[in-house]
Amino acid sequence: MALPHNVWAFVFGIMGNIISFVVFLAPVPTFVRICKKKSTEGFQSLPYLSALFSALLWIYYAMQKDGSGFLLITINAVGCFIETIYIVLFITYANKKTRISTLKVLGLLNFFGFAAIVLVCELLTKGSTREKVLGGICVGFSVIVFAAPLSIMRVVIRTRSVEFMPFSLSLFLTLSAVTWLFYGLAIKDFYVALPNVLGAFLGAVQMILYIIFKYYKTPVAERTEKSKTVTDHSIDMTKLTTVMPTPVSDTAVHPPLAIHDVPESQIQETEVKNQNMTSLKDQNNKDLENQNQL
Repeated sequence: MALPHNVWAFVFGIMGNIISFVVFLAPVPTFVRICKKKSTEGFQSLPYLSALFSALLWIYYAMQKDGSGFLLITINAVGCFIETIYIVLFITYANKKTRISTLKVLGLLNFFGFAAIVLVCELLTKGSTREKVLGGICVGFSVIVFAAPLSIMRVVIRTRSVEFMPFSLSLFLTLSAVTWLFYGLAIKDFYVALPNVLGAFLGAVQMILYIIFKYYKTPVAERTEKSKTVTDHSIDMTKLTTVMPTPVSDTAVHPPLAIHDVPESQIQETEVKNQNMTSLKDQNNKDLENQNQL
């Protein structure tokens, strides 16, 4: 016997709350690292600022629905609390330039931006119209939340390193998007279902990039590693010659040719040059003796 739509909505809503809670906790290892090193390194604050703003919007949107938005309110309230902690930690350990830019975005987006949306909706819209307007806004900013990791994906492609794109976060973002997609379909809410289609797609792309650049070495990377190995050996040889110095002669750099390989004319020229050098040295020695006698 098939379950009623509201039961399916409850099941997917509970699953969505659990998975989304894990998603909110996914950056914990990142912030443990930030706290230990007391630096935000190459991490960015935009995903956390966008997630906080999106959670605020979804709470406001769910409050316009008659009881069916309770599960949206619970998880987004938890999300607001967790994202606020992340942002505080990020601002604490960021350098001056990053801290100022983060505070600017926080003020413009999360305070003035959200306040402006609430005022416009409360003063200019009513009933179902307000729900539609808020739904459209929520869809737009949910797309921003899902698209925020695109900047990290670009870094991954450019640097061929997945250091700043944790696989666990990409995995749970994908699972969360799929779950909320089915929840939106169960309650027949277009505004909940639509952005999660994009979220599921982008999450899958992130996981594919992670697998490619984590386990697959490109020819460029291999050449880089080989050149690094040669450099390391050169450094070791330099250290050895520093510990055990050996004289370097001209013959060591340019070995002499075998006698049978040298033309006779070249040998004669070399002998003449040697005789001239010897005569010049003798003359210099005589000049020095004369100066000493004087």
